[in-house]
Order: sequence, then C-alpha cells, then structure tokens
Amino acid sequence: MSHASSGNSSGASGKIAPDVFCDLTIDAARRRATILLREAPVDTPELDARLLVGAVTNLDLTGLSLHASRKLTLDEAERLAASVQRRLAHEPVARILGRKEFWSLDLKLSDATLVPRADTETLVEAALALHPDKTQPIHFADIGTGSGVILLALLSMWPNSMGIGLDISLPALRTARDNARALKLDDRAVFVASNYTAALRGSFDLIVSNPPYIASGEIELLAPDVRNFEPRRALDGGADGLDAYRILCTDAARLLRPGGTLAVEVGHRQADEVAALMTATGMTVLPYRNDLAGIARAVCGIRQNA
Repeated sequence: MSHASSGNSSGASGKIAPDVFCDLTIDAARRRATILLREAPVDTPELDARLLVGAVTNLDLTGLSLHASRKLTLDEAERLAASVQRRLAHEPVARILGRKEFWSLDLKLSDATLVPRADTETLVEAALALHPDKTQPIHFADIGTGSGVILLALLSMWPNSMGIGLDISLPALRTARDNARALKLDDRAVFVASNYTAALRGSFDLIVSNPPYIASGEIELLAPDVRNFEPRRALDGGADGLDAYRILCTDAARLLRPGGTLAVEVGHRQADEVAALMTATGMTVLPYRNDLAGIARAVCGIRQNA
C-alpha cells in the first residue's frame, strides 16, 4: 500500500506517528486525515475524516466550517491520530465514535451490538406499514434487540405502544436500556434476557427481528469492517444462515395473536427461503419490501385466524 505524501506519517501499512496532526488547523487536519484514509483505502475517506475530526474537536459540520482555521490542541491531535489509525485497520467509524444515528435517533453502541445499517430501516418501514395508524397501541417484541435500534425506532413512531426487547447478551441489553433512557422511551420499553423467544409469554400484535443470517462458512468472506469488528453471535445464522428463522417462524404461531405479524430482515437471496418457512407454519406471506438497492430485505407473514 502507498504511503501518505505529506507530514510525519505512514500509510495503512505502518503506524501513524502520534504527532502527525500536531500544529495543524482543523481544516488541514481533516484534509490530511482524508489523504491517509483514501490511501488505505476505505470507502468514504472524506466523510470518515470529517466525522473523526468532528468527534475529537466536539464540533458538528457547521462548527468545523466556522472554526476551520483554529489549530488542534495537542490532545486533539493525539486522539485524532489514534482514531485514524483505528480506521486504517478497518474498524468502523461508528465503533470508534461509540455512536451511530439510526432512524434519526442518536444511539450508543457497544462491543456486544451490531453497528446499525441503513438496510435495517427497511424493516422498520415494513413494520410501520403494517400498522399505519400511529395512535393505535401496538404490543410488540423485538427479538435480538442489540442496541435497541428497531424497538426504539418503532416506539418513537408509535406513541401509545409498548415494546419488549429480547437478547441473549446482557451487555447488549444494558446498551439498549441506556439508549431507551437517553431517548426518554424507557417508560414504554422492557428488556429481557432470552435466547430468541424463550422468555416470551402472551399474545403479540407484532414480532420483529433482524436475526443472525450469515451462513457460518461465509463469515470469513465478509468485509473486514464486519468480519473483524462485529460480534460473531450476531452474524452467524448456522450452516445455511436460516437457523434463526426456523425458530422465529415456529414460535410466531405460539406468540402472535390471530392476524398478528412476523416481520424479519433477511440477507441477499434469502427472501424466498424465509417466506417458505413462514408458509410452512401457517402464515400468509405479504409482498417483500426492498431496500434502496432493490434487494428484498424485509419479509412479513400474517398469522391466520385459529
């Protein structure tokens, strides 16, 4: 890999010197970070550089522009060098920052939770389309809630609804609970430690889930941002990637009220297989909902009347 062309630094093949951003203005530091990230390469070097500089200076986009000529402090320069080094190792920016926006909500992340992706907003849209009257009280469960992104997005849109977030990971549940409190949604959210739906009782209007769906043998083929930094338990869907769906479809018959719906995110080319599992357990499958790339991303099935 090539080396950076300016400053006392090295490219992605070496370690960045701690003083590479010293005595630089905010704008110059952003440009130097962009050069380093572009040569790594990472997919969005300009955006990543802006986010990392903004994080160490505590400035948003407007602030970065207004204070472009201010020099970084020594502490800011050292922290920026450390952050850029982490990004050069393909650690996602959201993990470096410890936060990610999803559905216009600012959410805290942890090592136990996935970085939420725009594709998952397709699942939120599908769930909202199932219950378009936002004033109706919906009783729903989010299986494998992680940082709580789906649960909290839905609660933010359904002001009279209650949601239960389940996860096998206690650290993930703590992260989700912290996010609920920060967003002032904790009075309508309950978090429970559970292996999938094992702890659930009662009758639900909706069960929603973004479960592990990568086939075990394909995990090592994923991009390093995912393969090396996402919790494997949240990725590994078993030999064919469908283990979680078999559980969810079977349990939906027990947990959904008649007319209730199971809505799940699926991986590329999994929609038909997941739809077949829903059909086999007596559900009627609705038209798939595609993500922005035109890929079938959300599959929903309605439990028929008993």
